[in-house]
Amino acid sequence: MNLAIRDIRYHLGRFILTSIGLGLLLGVVMSMGGIYRGLFADALTILNITKADIWVVQQNTNGPFAENSRIPEDIKYRIKAVPGVAEASPLSFQTIQIDRMDKPLRFFLIGYDLNGFGGPPVILAGRDIRQKHYEMVVAKGMNMEIGEKIRLGLHEYSVVGITGKVVSSSGDPAAFVTLADAQDIQFKKDNDAIRNDRERIGANLSSIQALSPSQTKFLQQNIARVTESTHTVNTVVARLAPGANLKDVQERISRWNHYRPISVEEQTRILTKGMIEKARMQLGLFRIILLVISAVIISLIIYTSTLDKIKVIATLKLIGSQNRVIVGMILQQSLLMGIIAYGIGYGLILLTYEKFPRRIVLEPFDLQMLFVIVVAICVIASFVGIRKALKVEPAEALGG
Repeated sequence: MNLAIRDIRYHLGRFILTSIGLGLLLGVVMSMGGIYRGLFADALTILNITKADIWVVQQNTNGPFAENSRIPEDIKYRIKAVPGVAEASPLSFQTIQIDRMDKPLRFFLIGYDLNGFGGPPVILAGRDIRQKHYEMVVAKGMNMEIGEKIRLGLHEYSVVGITGKVVSSSGDPAAFVTLADAQDIQFKKDNDAIRNDRERIGANLSSIQALSPSQTKFLQQNIARVTESTHTVNTVVARLAPGANLKDVQERISRWNHYRPISVEEQTRILTKGMIEKARMQLGLFRIILLVISAVIISLIIYTSTLDKIKVIATLKLIGSQNRVIVGMILQQSLLMGIIAYGIGYGLILLTYEKFPRRIVLEPFDLQMLFVIVVAICVIASFVGIRKALKVEPAEALGG
């Protein structure tokens, strides 16, 4: 006869409720570990789908994700001419929030050159962008249909394709348009703003007495042409030719083109160590707190359960049962409680993790380590009850 199982059956309701409560706690711990892994996955999504070796950004910045970066679009030709670079392509990034169906829709807009790379990785439905203007591919996380239209900037854009789970480092779903459209959305002003800017430029030039009316008009037109230009991008991504040395190419770009070339490893460090470091620490702290709470709960349950069995334990000692029988009973109850709670938490997270607003990534190693920790907590927590049980005198079985 297994004393632990027999005692659990006698107090089945309390044991089940405690296991469910612990299971919910462990489910939260698992979800936090998954959110932590998901933060890494989200932060590196665009980096991974672009498959670039170098990210060329504005000098002295950590762009284009951690910091704002703006460089001329035609820099792509100078980057492509650098020895060791096989291809270069400009990219534009911006976060947009609009109202859709009376609800806010926030997404990350990526503009890419149709003749370059950095576009949607795979098309799940519909097709890729074929026209230079007014078409877009959206991530499935935006919950949009093929043919649906949304207004961005001065124009309407039609959804022609749906790609996979592509998100920004902050978890917003991504949408893809051509580079020209992205530049218009980000930089092109409406007609009223253009007229106001031209009037302001004209007024400033008119105040310069050394300029004749014809010179003023000439300068006004040229200044307006420059200030109204939208040919700006956030980064130019480059892929190296086979056998090219990464450090040499970076040194050439930095020395001769005066831009900052960031390697994939450096960009990964910027994204993971800078942008999500505080979130990582906060999630880790919450996981530790919840595990400590679980250990306290298990200890209290085992201790109170031991108090309820004082006379039973005393009787066992009176009839000559060895201490290892009593220790085994308490330890088995604690382990069963922890293992069942782990199973409940694991089943709960498997059923719900896809419904979380942020990505949950369940790594087998993390789950295995958590199981080991739970077993260790159960063993340590049982010491409280074991210590109490070993102090019980056989004579207590004869008490009133």
